[in-house]
Amino acid sequence: MKRKCKRENGLLPFHTIKAATEGDVEAINAVLKHYEGYIASLSVRKLYDEYGQPHYCVDETLRRRLETKLITKILDFEIA
Repeated sequence: MKRKCKRENGLLPFHTIKAATEGDVEAINAVLKHYEGYIASLSVRKLYDEYGQPHYCVDETLRRRLETKLITKILDFEIA
């Protein structure tokens, strides 16, 4: 039975990280879920409407690229 705990200090449990590096899809999704707010904040773009008013929105293409990059780095990560 898998534990789905999240510590109070905001860190991912070691077993989740280890499972993600081994290619477990659920663990990779847990890592993506953990970092989704940070990825969304990195993906925010400032756009202007026809009246020159600024609007902030999440650039979905950039968000997807960051998620893909995170997945590739997770799979390349080696635990000593």
